[in-house]
Amino acid sequence: MVADLLSEAKKQGASAADAAVSSSAGLSLTVRMGDVETIEHTRDQGLSVTVYFGHRKGSANTTDLKPAALREAVSKACTIARYTSEDDCAGLAPPELLAHDYPELDLYHPWDIDTEQARALALETEQAARDFDPRISNSEGATLNTQSGSFIYGNSNGFVGGYPTTRHGLSCVILAQDGDCMQRDYWYDSRRDWQELKSPQSIGEKAARNAVAKLHGRKLGTCQAPVIFHADIAPHLLRSFTGAIRGHAQYRQSSFLLDSLQQQIFPEWVEILEDPHIPRELASAPFDNEGVATNAKHLIRDGRLQTYLLDSYSACRLGMQTTGNAGGVRNLSINTGNLSLEQMLREMGRGLLVTELMGQGINSVTGDYSRGAAGFWVEHGEIQYPVEEITIAGNLKDMYQQLLAVGNDTDIPGSVHTGSWWIAQMTIAGN
Repeated sequence: MVADLLSEAKKQGASAADAAVSSSAGLSLTVRMGDVETIEHTRDQGLSVTVYFGHRKGSANTTDLKPAALREAVSKACTIARYTSEDDCAGLAPPELLAHDYPELDLYHPWDIDTEQARALALETEQAARDFDPRISNSEGATLNTQSGSFIYGNSNGFVGGYPTTRHGLSCVILAQDGDCMQRDYWYDSRRDWQELKSPQSIGEKAARNAVAKLHGRKLGTCQAPVIFHADIAPHLLRSFTGAIRGHAQYRQSSFLLDSLQQQIFPEWVEILEDPHIPRELASAPFDNEGVATNAKHLIRDGRLQTYLLDSYSACRLGMQTTGNAGGVRNLSINTGNLSLEQMLREMGRGLLVTELMGQGINSVTGDYSRGAAGFWVEHGEIQYPVEEITIAGNLKDMYQQLLAVGNDTDIPGSVHTGSWWIAQMTIAGN
């Protein structure tokens, strides 16, 4: 199909083109309070084609993969391209940067699981949560997801490639109640290989433990204090960083890290790495969305920014070369120290442990940061009581500079690998 799309684009006068075809199938089953609530079998397919007439660009998409629909999609894209304005940076990635010999990343582990087996695993997860503590009063359900898919991408510069992938997950959302106080929390796991999923027992118990720990939260008075972001929410601090160094944010001059190459962003001990070639990882990929070969690279070394995250378009706008990041960053990690979360709390002595964030109060242009939060107040190095209905505020540039430690509690699902972050000081707004 990709070959046909590219051939058709050439027939219709396009000087260059790229195309992608994908398909996926999966199962999602949710149980709630011991009964099956939803069962979904999914099957999706689609294609996209982009054509270039010189530096004029047009794109089209369709879920109909019949030959006539493919020709029509190309025709629509060509019509759009003929009427768009020229953009000197519109075009394919340079041929010399395209992937040819790339590693096998072991991303395909199909799970031959039927509905009854999925039901049993979801029930076991929820029951583990409900049995954990008598204060577990209700459930929003436990869900098992499994999906497999494949895609092929090609362009008229001679690249054609693709690979199959799988993704499996198990999650639980639970409610705890004590008197008039009620709290909700969750836990989950997600893997390429279903055999590596955490056990239903551990996921259910973790969700219940999180919910029970939040009961009878208090409010705080406004103060300045150290803040530790728990490992399961710390990834958002790294995502704010990568968002600020994306090429599109740089050439649009809409980043709080504008023109920051080789500048000191973090303390000297910090290193941040992207490694797209880790086998079985959720974000691993041998090439990016333009067919450009991916490679491991430091984003931060010795605390200094080493590179932006560029696709071919943003690279052209900045007069640079693509970094193989069309489609985003893949498998991000920050170096960690030897401190466990408990040791970090002891060393902090007094401050706030944040375990939940609410709202979207981040200004990507200025770096100003203000978000609703909940967590635990720490005195004498130990958790004293849960806190809620507070706001934490600061500026991301200051927060990065004031990073004191990253914990070794890194066993958190996802493609961003980090432990808990200890920030020297933030404003905490409460009563």
